[in-house]
Amino acid sequence: MVRDPVQSLAPQPLHAATVAMRPLRVGMIGIGTVGAGTFRVLARNQVQIAGRAGRGIEMVVVAARNLTRAASVVGTDVALTNDPVLVATHPDVDVVVEVAGGAGPARDWVLAAIRAGKHVVTANKALLAIHGNEIFAAARQHGVAVAYEGAVAVSIPIVKALREGLTANRIEWVAGIINGTTNFILSKMRDECLGFAQALDQAQALGYAEADPTFDIEGVDAAHKITLLAANAFGMPVRFADAQIEGITRLQGQDVACAEQLGYRIKLLGVARRRHDGVELRVQPALVPASHLMAHVNGSMNGIMVKGDASGVTMYYGAGAGSEQTASAVIADLVDVARLDGTHAAQRVPHLGFHAHAVDDTVAVLPRAAVRTRHYLRVPVHSAQQIEAVGAWLATQQVPVLQVALAQEKALPPGSGPQVLVLTDAVAQSTVDLAVFALAAHPAVAGPVAALRVEMLEG
Repeated sequence: MVRDPVQSLAPQPLHAATVAMRPLRVGMIGIGTVGAGTFRVLARNQVQIAGRAGRGIEMVVVAARNLTRAASVVGTDVALTNDPVLVATHPDVDVVVEVAGGAGPARDWVLAAIRAGKHVVTANKALLAIHGNEIFAAARQHGVAVAYEGAVAVSIPIVKALREGLTANRIEWVAGIINGTTNFILSKMRDECLGFAQALDQAQALGYAEADPTFDIEGVDAAHKITLLAANAFGMPVRFADAQIEGITRLQGQDVACAEQLGYRIKLLGVARRRHDGVELRVQPALVPASHLMAHVNGSMNGIMVKGDASGVTMYYGAGAGSEQTASAVIADLVDVARLDGTHAAQRVPHLGFHAHAVDDTVAVLPRAAVRTRHYLRVPVHSAQQIEAVGAWLATQQVPVLQVALAQEKALPPGSGPQVLVLTDAVAQSTVDLAVFALAAHPAVAGPVAALRVEMLEG
């Protein structure tokens, strides 16, 4: 039977292993994949969770579209409603967990919860990337916490690492593979010599990609996440609208193979890098040295590296998707809220990172043209003898060439003509763009030039 959500919700008796303090009472909006996982893990590990939190954590009310399905997940001891606002404002709720997704109605529910004095835990990266500044400002105003570890890298505690483990550091850069779907596709393209469309079909068949995978394959999901990481790393506002985003839909299998020939692998990377004149905030497919740890993050896994001035480079690795994997992060946020509830608001708002007095609104996000990296070029030519001409011509365009080679025949589609592979030293994107544009008119060039960045991720 579905209980009336407005009836009295008396706290359930605490397990004997919990302390005497009143449980933290949770209302959850959404009981889909992440919500169901959160409920299961919270119920299964309640003794350990309560011991670590210093008090019990109790689910008291859940909002769901399908109440019958929700009842099959939560049973009869949790009130159910189809009204998220009721959960957001419920008098018996201390913290609202928003795991419904989307950036429209979820904004209204979260702001309603904050105005009602509720702490918020969310795994909704789109919500925070688009409306985060407004939500964090409201949280500061009302003295509540907003926690979002599950929104960034699933079970990897990267936000906690930035705000706690690396708190003594001036963060120089954060870079990583933060989308499991695209990493699975790129791994398949390399390991099985598949084209992008074939690899995507496999990802969808196995459940790694949605029926509409646009947010993943166009880099938007990764951009949401790197935007939140940059805000934490550099104490800047959430600047998703300024992020440069390039997905993998135009990536060709021959470039994956040619990168391998040169000793590199292609990964979709989110990069946030501090420079003297601003911050690079970008997502793009890039070559990584095959010997680098990041090149060995395969399948649907995620990997993130952080460079601090004192710590040097640290690396974090874990699952890039999953119901209980995300639940792990959501519940860790609930434990933090349970511990911090009652502390001074200045110590916890926004809960995971930067406070009002520490946010630097003057930080500029650098334009694409100003980004400096190494580059990979694949140049179709009429004759293999023109390899030296391509390298020499690039040098006249102020492109610092490090290596020039001919693509191996096995790396190219059947019937392809000769292709010149070029690796450059670090150079501004504007210089490379002009050179690629001019190459199209060079008499030695037989077709469009492919260009990708190369990320060394050095300490």
